[in-house]
Amino acid sequence: MTQPFQTETTLASAEHTSALAVRLGALLRPGDVLLLSGGIGAGKTHFARALIQSLLAEPEDVPSPTFTLVQEYDTTAGPLWHADLYRLSDPLEVVELGLEEAFSEAICLVEWPDRLADLTPPGALSLELTPEGAGDTRLLRISGSGAWGERLSGVLA
Repeated sequence: MTQPFQTETTLASAEHTSALAVRLGALLRPGDVLLLSGGIGAGKTHFARALIQSLLAEPEDVPSPTFTLVQEYDTTAGPLWHADLYRLSDPLEVVELGLEEAFSEAICLVEWPDRLADLTPPGALSLELTPEGAGDTRLLRISGSGAWGERLSGVLA
């Protein structure tokens, strides 16, 4: 069994945030779950948009799923679900959305993952964005299993 993986990095601009999302997106495959946390305006949706757009064969609009709850995409890496759980009040609503099944069959990006409660996949990668100072600088805390540490070694360099 590998040790848990934890690191943090500073993203100095929106462009740096997008570039990291693109590099991470290149590693993803169905069954990977990214948990995007941070307050309103922390950059979760910006990160998700950059990642999703990097995996699309043809450019398309990538709206925030705040009101639809889930947006699905066919990407070059396989099916991808982008979920925003902010408006959910009960973890059973996650089941109704079909997210539990998607966790094993698609790449899943989940904003407001605290709403998952006990349904949080054990192998998920957690990304917490926190604004720092003025402008678009963000502190990114990353944690997951040791397997994620191995996969991300070149992405964070």
